[in-house]
Amino acid sequence: MTTYITEFTPLSGLLGGVLIGLSAVMLMGGLGRIAGVSGIFGALLGGAWLDGSSWRWLFLLGLPLGAATTVMLGGFEPAAMVFAEDLSVIAVGGLLVGIGTALGAGCTSGHGICGLSRLSPRSLVATPVFMAMAIVTVFIMRYTSGV
Repeated sequence: MTTYITEFTPLSGLLGGVLIGLSAVMLMGGLGRIAGVSGIFGALLGGAWLDGSSWRWLFLLGLPLGAATTVMLGGFEPAAMVFAEDLSVIAVGGLLVGIGTALGAGCTSGHGICGLSRLSPRSLVATPVFMAMAIVTVFIMRYTSGV
């Protein structure tokens, strides 16, 4: 059984949180849009790319570019990341996340960052639910499944 150690990195966590919050404020203040990744991506799949919403593409492009920039600046070592070796586990996880964002009418960024800051009642319910499910998932994956 593999033992996973999660590092406590308060400064990088604080910096990341500030940058995420700043991007959410800029998107809300500049375009009046909520920075919910599943909603942004889902709108592109639904044909929003036809109405000139280049901001959606730029926002999504910024996600991997931000990660790549962090790697180039020495923020973390990608080789240290551990993923499930079984692709079916990853596929089922992705499917469950997609179903969850559809059922919950949003994702962690939409509810947890933007929704809570706007005191959205839906987000005040959704955020504790997905946090509880995340805790259960980590427990199952780390301590019972051997993955």
